[in-house]
Amino acid sequence: MPLDQSFIGRSWPPTEPYLVGREKIREFARAIGATDAEYHDPEAARAIGYADVVAPPTFPVVITMTSSRQIIDDPALGLDYSRVVHGDQKFAYTRPVVAGDALVCVNSVDDITSRGGHDFLTTRTEVSTAEGEPVVTVWSKLVQRGEH
Repeated sequence: MPLDQSFIGRSWPPTEPYLVGREKIREFARAIGATDAEYHDPEAARAIGYADVVAPPTFPVVITMTSSRQIIDDPALGLDYSRVVHGDQKFAYTRPVVAGDALVCVNSVDDITSRGGHDFLTTRTEVSTAEGEPVVTVWSKLVQRGEH
């Protein structure tokens, strides 16, 4: 069953704030092998102008993967997550994520297409502070493989 095209342009309510912790940034940086001092040491981060440790550029995936459940878990969309592979990821930053940020996500479906028996779902997540300051926009493309 193809994905429901009526989802294109749909947005969901903002998520509850996610408080970005210093240790979560450090753990993520270690997991991806990012050794830059500003990802681990608050003093090094302050020396280059940040209030606390700064997150590596792909860190928002920690938040957006969970928030995108609003889309993925909607049965009306028709997505069979057992057949989904990750197709693409893109980030457009307004400013870096820093420990202490309280971030909210607003999820939208930008596009749904079908090619070669596969469905392509492009989501967009606007990540901002709880006060409404834009931080990063994250696009993700999920591919629902055909049933063959």
